[in-house]
Amino acid sequence: MFSVQSPHLIVPFSRCSADAWLATMKALPADSFKNLDKLLQGMKLEEVDTGEAHSLSTPHERVLSKTIGLMGRNAVVDGLIPWAAWAASNAFKASAITEQITEKITGKAWAYITPCHWAMGREHATMTDPAALVITPSESRTLLAAMQPYFETEGITLHYLAPEQWLAEGELFRALPTASLDRVLGRNVDRWLPSSRPMKLLQNEMQMLLYTHPVNDARSAKGQRSINSFWLSGTGSLSQALASRNPAQAQLPVPRGLAQAAFTDDWSAYTQAWQALDRDEVAALLGQQNAGQTVRLTLCGESNAHTFETAPKSLLSKILSIMKPKPTLMLLEQL
Repeated sequence: MFSVQSPHLIVPFSRCSADAWLATMKALPADSFKNLDKLLQGMKLEEVDTGEAHSLSTPHERVLSKTIGLMGRNAVVDGLIPWAAWAASNAFKASAITEQITEKITGKAWAYITPCHWAMGREHATMTDPAALVITPSESRTLLAAMQPYFETEGITLHYLAPEQWLAEGELFRALPTASLDRVLGRNVDRWLPSSRPMKLLQNEMQMLLYTHPVNDARSAKGQRSINSFWLSGTGSLSQALASRNPAQAQLPVPRGLAQAAFTDDWSAYTQAWQALDRDEVAALLGQQNAGQTVRLTLCGESNAHTFETAPKSLLSKILSIMKPKPTLMLLEQL
């Protein structure tokens, strides 16, 4: 049975590609990494996940999928980590017995559909954070019902999961790589759109449908942004073994404060997020390490991820005798 054996903290956007990132980090108060510095002093570099900033799957998603065994024995295929199939499996578990879950999930292909707002410029559209739309359950279900017939023409069935996220089931998603929402937030959507002709057609049709939809008329009257498009992500399928796992066995802390600040280029908020992270999650992990537990920490940038693990004292003393530990900021610059 799968289990996460050691406490493990995964930190997305520890490093950002934005020009302001380095200056922001250098301006942090001296004690901002107080607990992180102590934690890393008792660790060794265990694993490096090397990628590039233009991959469809982010480093933190690649590490998380490997850690929880989402891909089984398969290598992570860029843009085909089956997050939606995993969510579908978990959702069905809430209302069906294992045999029914296996029948409904195994072998089928799934995707996330995220209702969203594209800010239209002269030359391109920019993705705004769907969480900022504050979509109500009623709005979400109404839009899903309006969009369902169009998706059905492509053999796709939509399922309500949450106001800001739906599930879509269809053979089209089995081998269709898609970009993580974390790749496109605050950015030009063009380079991240899937190459599938049916999905491009649906994107165009939904933009026309949503432009005049009563839900958006009501949102406009209240001064709210329209829901004028959708984002496709998390495509792929699950094996029977993966579909039958207990999701409670695969919960890992992945704080989102740094990511949310990076998406909006709010570097003051990014500073505050680092300080909160060091004070809370990192301090808790340090406490576990000081109590004798083996813990893991993964720091993720937009290209790479480095995973550190508590080092045995005998090995740690040997490492320290050979080389001086790198400053934390220098480690982050390598992500």
